[in-house]
Amino acid sequence: MKINEVEERVGITKRNIRYYEKEGLLTPGRNSDNGYRDYTEDDVAELKKIKLLRKLDMPLEEIRRIQGGVLTLEDAVRRHMIVLERERSNLGTMQALCTKVLEEGAQLSELDADRYLAEMEQMEQEGTRFVNIKKKDTVTRYLGPLGAALIFVALMAGIIAFLVWAFTLDPEEAPPLPLVIAFIAIPAVFIIGVLVALVQRFKQIKGGEEDAASQY
Repeated sequence: MKINEVEERVGITKRNIRYYEKEGLLTPGRNSDNGYRDYTEDDVAELKKIKLLRKLDMPLEEIRRIQGGVLTLEDAVRRHMIVLERERSNLGTMQALCTKVLEEGAQLSELDADRYLAEMEQMEQEGTRFVNIKKKDTVTRYLGPLGAALIFVALMAGIIAFLVWAFTLDPEEAPPLPLVIAFIAIPAVFIIGVLVALVQRFKQIKGGEEDAASQY
């Protein structure tokens, strides 16, 4: 069967299906006539199992180890239950600290951050895991420049498409081809410049801002 049918039957996107294939969790056969993927009922059943375990937040590596026979399903589920229990305990600890802050009734200007941070550091030494701000805070910094770059690139690409359309609409009345190419090259150069700047910005975020965040 084709991937569209598998997507409909399993309820996960084609992108996810291909990702699981890339990660080695699914290996569909190929149609000998056209070389396209040819999914079987076994593939559908396997995808449903993967979907179930992923909805339980089981890591891909654990699923891979189950499939490879390195771990039994029972062992993997028991290990995962320990992880979930630890996360539940961590959430309970954070909730208790939030309640403590509320009960004190302090405003931000009066908040004794040193005391709470010292308490949290002690808890971390005892095994509690709080939010990893190095990962969480820096990811959001990528979204702003990425969104702005995509909007600008889309605008420039629209201008290029319009120029090409205008030239092909009536070639006899259009400006000389070299001039049209020059007009198209201007937004194209802007697109390249924005993409280069975006890469540089990502490097700055990763190298500078992420290092700064890791100090907390």
